[in-house]
Amino acid sequence: MAFLTFKGGVHPYDGKELSKEKPVKEFLPGKELVYPLSQHIGAPAQPVVKKGDKVLAGQKIAEMGGFVSAPIHATVSGIVKDLKKVRNNVGAMVDAIIVENDENYEMVEFYPVKSLEELSKEEIIARIKEGGVVGMGGAGFPTHVKLSPKEPEKIEYVLVNGAECEPYLTSDYRRMLEQPEWIIGGLKCILKLFDYAKGCICIEDNKPDCIAKLTEMVKEEPRIEVCTLKTKYPQGAERCLIAAVSGREINSSMLPADAGCVVDNIDTVCAVYRAVMFGEPVMDRIVTVTGDAVADPCNFKVRLGSSFADLLEAAGGLKQPAEKMISGGPMMGFAMFDYHVPVVKTSSAMLCMSKDEVSANEPSACINCGRCVTACPARLIPSRLATYSEHGQEDLFVKYHGMECVECGCCSYTCPAKRPLTQSVRSMRKTVLANRKKPK
Repeated sequence: MAFLTFKGGVHPYDGKELSKEKPVKEFLPGKELVYPLSQHIGAPAQPVVKKGDKVLAGQKIAEMGGFVSAPIHATVSGIVKDLKKVRNNVGAMVDAIIVENDENYEMVEFYPVKSLEELSKEEIIARIKEGGVVGMGGAGFPTHVKLSPKEPEKIEYVLVNGAECEPYLTSDYRRMLEQPEWIIGGLKCILKLFDYAKGCICIEDNKPDCIAKLTEMVKEEPRIEVCTLKTKYPQGAERCLIAAVSGREINSSMLPADAGCVVDNIDTVCAVYRAVMFGEPVMDRIVTVTGDAVADPCNFKVRLGSSFADLLEAAGGLKQPAEKMISGGPMMGFAMFDYHVPVVKTSSAMLCMSKDEVSANEPSACINCGRCVTACPARLIPSRLATYSEHGQEDLFVKYHGMECVECGCCSYTCPAKRPLTQSVRSMRKTVLANRKKPK
């Protein structure tokens, strides 16, 4: 049987056996919840509460700060303790709202609907917007903006990204097994926005149980099908997924909508379902705590604002010292500056590794083997782009399509010289983008 795939990619050790068989456990947070106002791409949310205010779980505590933005809601009941700057999971200082948890978990009243048919397209978008739904696979793009393309009649594919190709992560896997009806329900909500679109639930072939379960559940759904993908990293990257399923390609100057596609992560689609059908804002998500240094790798249902430190303790703590802690997976995640930081909408995992294999490798000169070229899903020449970056040659970097890099890490992973190719290219990409924003 031929599985859908893309050109390039690598096959790293996936580490999923550590947590894939662990059902999702409810995690109750500690006494203090921290809500950064920047949990999405776009303008930070603006506080609508002040110090001393009483709040309930589900209450909006920060409103949208612009067109591309998203509101933030309390996830516990309690008192607003402070509004101040805190450090996030990558070490940056950001504005945040601090809520002291009263542990009563009183909720605001939500307003469910009896059926999807009673909602108009505009009402669906409004409920997604009010619910603060963003891309929960890591990007954090506000979902109400993504689902409002200029020409909705040209959308032909709604792709639900269940590839979960990032090593060690199993949160989407557990969601597909434990709450598949939420995925199908959320996809139906999105399909109502696009009259001519087909819904595709895209799953790698290393998850046959998920494929079988969802295939059975959608067999009577004429607009929905399950697409089996070849297990290969980065199969879940937006461009790779679009190419694999639709055969279409996009570049850095295009949006998926330009190719007639909308792509949403599993958790995002579930959040859409809860917002549209039950009026529930984004208050929790599944987070995988894993790695060879973790005593008891687990999948937790976590209220946003909870501390990663408390999550690690709930997973039994460290059974041996961890040389590296990562927010997300080892390929595209970010090394954590400190693990006493809050879980946010885009937090998918905490990975604790006993050995920092990256810093242990001393890079040497490029041997011109071409492995990075073979692995690159964007069909670039990463070794050349990294050299341009190291020498500050911005014009050559742009000329040879450096801005098309998706920063997946395949080149660094496959490089026998252990050159930090992805990091070099990422650095130059940031420089180019910053220079483009400067007034001329």
